[in-house]
Amino acid sequence: MTRCQAPKIVFQILSRFVGMLLLVWVAGVISPAFAGEPQPMHGVAMHGDLKYGPDFTHFEYADPNAPKGGEVRLAAVGGFDSFNPYIVKGQPAAGLGFLFESLMTSSADEAFSEYGLIAESIEMPDDRSWVIFNLRPQARFHDGSAITADDVIFSFDILKTKGRPLFRFYYANVEKVEKLAEQRVKFTFAPGENRELALIIGQLPILSKQYWEGRDFDATTLEPPIGSGPYRIKQFETGRFVVYELDENYWGKDLPVNRGIYNFGRMRYDYYRDTTVALEAFKAGAYDLRPETSAKDWATAYDFPAVRNGLVKTERFPHQMPSGMQGFAYNLRRPLFQDDRVRQALAYAFDFEWSNRNLFYGQYTRTRSYFDNSELASRGLPSKEELVVLEPLRAQIPPEVFTETYAPPVSDSPEGLRANLRKALDLLQAAGWVFKDRKLVNGQTGQPFEFEILLNQPNWERITLPFTRNLERLGINTHVRTVDSAQYENRLNNFDYDMIVDVWGQSLSPGNEQREFWGSHAADAPGSRNTVGIKNPAIDQLIESVIAAPDRQALLTCVHAMDRVLLWNHYVIPHWHIPYERLAFWDKFGRPALIPMQGVQINAWWVDPAKAATLGEREKTLKAE
Repeated sequence: MTRCQAPKIVFQILSRFVGMLLLVWVAGVISPAFAGEPQPMHGVAMHGDLKYGPDFTHFEYADPNAPKGGEVRLAAVGGFDSFNPYIVKGQPAAGLGFLFESLMTSSADEAFSEYGLIAESIEMPDDRSWVIFNLRPQARFHDGSAITADDVIFSFDILKTKGRPLFRFYYANVEKVEKLAEQRVKFTFAPGENRELALIIGQLPILSKQYWEGRDFDATTLEPPIGSGPYRIKQFETGRFVVYELDENYWGKDLPVNRGIYNFGRMRYDYYRDTTVALEAFKAGAYDLRPETSAKDWATAYDFPAVRNGLVKTERFPHQMPSGMQGFAYNLRRPLFQDDRVRQALAYAFDFEWSNRNLFYGQYTRTRSYFDNSELASRGLPSKEELVVLEPLRAQIPPEVFTETYAPPVSDSPEGLRANLRKALDLLQAAGWVFKDRKLVNGQTGQPFEFEILLNQPNWERITLPFTRNLERLGINTHVRTVDSAQYENRLNNFDYDMIVDVWGQSLSPGNEQREFWGSHAADAPGSRNTVGIKNPAIDQLIESVIAAPDRQALLTCVHAMDRVLLWNHYVIPHWHIPYERLAFWDKFGRPALIPMQGVQINAWWVDPAKAATLGEREKTLKAE
């Protein structure tokens, strides 16, 4: 067995038992510290030590003296019809995460560490086979009721049975949940190594049992729910806007994890039809802050008077997070894409170099890993440690995993594209397709090679249409269809598409969420993130090895191995990434000087009263001119 796969076996029972007997005989009292009992901790790290000690006052990237108040206006695209973000049905409103809280909360300047939020402390043994959460006595829901172990157990049960598929996969290894006291709850895990599971449970959103018990949890609702977070819903108009107001009586405002965080007095999300309309609204001052995802717009759309006069700032904020994977994603539930030679062939028709040069103004780097821009990305050929993981799976994975370094096709000239299309045609012919009357048809049935690319934003058309023109040169008829957000969400949840543009974000500590991304059990679960429909026993084993990794080095080895197998199965046509975030914002904000490793933290910004007043006067002057 590898370090990735082997569970830890610790034989300490006998020595502890003898020691306990001796203490009883001598003193008649057992001290938990001497008995080897786990002690309460203020936080937990996935691997290694916590950055912040038990007496920390605030995260370094937050300013504890930041002023509270003011309003920030934000934009969302599409519409919403529900205030329940935890189910498949409906379109949840933007910002609902501010209503709800979890047992623990993560810091943004560590790979994966959590500190007490609703839970004041946690207890767990060295093998992390169980975890106890001790809840804060002062923790309250918005209606003033105390958060108890009953609420924790209810939340776990309802999310696992009626929530999004993610929760079923996340919590699959929880064997038992017990109420030990009114504010003390224990989770016991199934046998096997899963060091992340205690932290996963720490992320459990805590819902009010009293509020939800009499309601249909898996139905959409526009009744503002009872949460425990820093904000409440102040007002809304279905599908048009929603306003959140900072709760003056928020129970957790003085916790170290919250000092300098959640500074905006009001947050308003206005909905726009698409990103083009939203951009024009930003230029007109209809909202305050805009993350820019379009390279073209970043290069060309921010030359307007408010930028030239300094009223609007445009900045790039670096981060050290994995890029994740964005790409044209195949739906393997369609017979058309079940041959990996077909999937590989179509990748030769995507001309990234042309797109980067003509559409993206040279801003992007081609993605070559599911974990690019980080130490998690596989590089070169497998190491000796990776081979130990991969060798038992040799018969089930592509042979190139062992012999070649993965790289997407390159076409840096017209001649390069023609060469790539010839390679694509060779692969398609090997898979049984023939070129006939300028059309690609199945050599046995005569069925033409035809499929649809489903999009949810018009701005994707300018990227997708050049790709389809290259496919047309191969005799492939491709339809590009852009639909509204509600229809797109419904088709996505039911896997009703041939190809989509999809994005899988990754953290610095991958783990249980990989089951929902690539695991066989997620492939048939409506609403899951396994949009490709992967059912691969080798990948299932690699996922479990990632989850079971006992330390950081073992995690890197197992993630590298999984990354290689995902890449060489050609499940997606990789797109591109950048190692920074692009933000445009009206100059009314203050912010901490430090940007943590996970990138800019907007929740640590605040409305600067002096800047806001100056901005208002300058806007009036600009409009008058």
